[in-house]
Amino acid sequence: MFRALLLEQDADGAVTNRVAELDEAQLPEGDVLVDVEYSTVNYKDGLAIKNLNRVVRSFPMVPGVDFAGKVAESSHPDFAAGDRVVLNGWGVGESHWGGYAQKARVPGDWLVTLPDAFSTEQAMAVGTAGYTSMLAVLALEEHDVTPDKGPIVVTGSSGGVGSTAIAILGKLGYEVVASTGRVGEADYLRGLGASEVIDRDELSGESPPLATGRWAGAVDAVGSTTLANILAATLENGCVAACGLAQGADLPTTVMPFILRGVTLAGINSVMVPRIRRRLCWERLGTDLDPDLLADMTTVEPLDALPRLADEILAGHIRGRVVIDVNA
Repeated sequence: MFRALLLEQDADGAVTNRVAELDEAQLPEGDVLVDVEYSTVNYKDGLAIKNLNRVVRSFPMVPGVDFAGKVAESSHPDFAAGDRVVLNGWGVGESHWGGYAQKARVPGDWLVTLPDAFSTEQAMAVGTAGYTSMLAVLALEEHDVTPDKGPIVVTGSSGGVGSTAIAILGKLGYEVVASTGRVGEADYLRGLGASEVIDRDELSGESPPLATGRWAGAVDAVGSTTLANILAATLENGCVAACGLAQGADLPTTVMPFILRGVTLAGINSVMVPRIRRRLCWERLGTDLDPDLLADMTTVEPLDALPRLADEILAGHIRGRVVIDVNA
């Protein structure tokens, strides 16, 4: 038996959550059984727990889009008992039971061997948010947005994606402009590596087709008019990595930034990513993310705290990263 946060739907469609004792036989199919040690809290997890935006595709469901732990049993050729592994995405916590449990059974092809640079707790301090940030930084690099080209603006900067992106970019030598709705977090953001902090209201209003160039690139977790304003103010041949929609899924812009300045809009999909690129992300995170800064942005909570944390992350009240100790 093991403990898990279980989402259940009744005949009227109402969804409830509870910490339940489950049997290993109830786990879905997969060729690797993992003793989960840590998971984390992502925006999508908040939506799943509160049954919003139809994130969860079937019930009952154990949410949690990522986890780290040790292999208990494996029939997959790449993994053996005792291996430390991490998982992000692949529909886990949405259509396949996820990380808010002491055990998980998944296809081995979804797993990545955890680099020695990370403990399982640190891996979930990084989590899907940090992994997404690294994918965004790789996109900037692959579009020749180097530190000498100009500043990088990071939106939603107090959250998990934004905080980690600032820490990575700062260590790599970029000048970082942090956009946040919580300007009281300015000292925290500067401590992570931001050289300037701006109020998100500067970017959240109606966007002109083109504006004075301000930055060489961006990591945007917000979308909507914020993303439109960022595109309008991106310098020639810049790149904007879009990875979220906290403000909205719409994009009220024009083609002008693309055809007059050669701006690239790079979409970041962290869910269905080939394993070779996942490995690259985790290797780079091991060298490009300061573990002390990671610790500064991280708190650890027990499994029972998840319903409260879901409310907090959806309300934008969580700073940095929250790790879930599933055994606490």
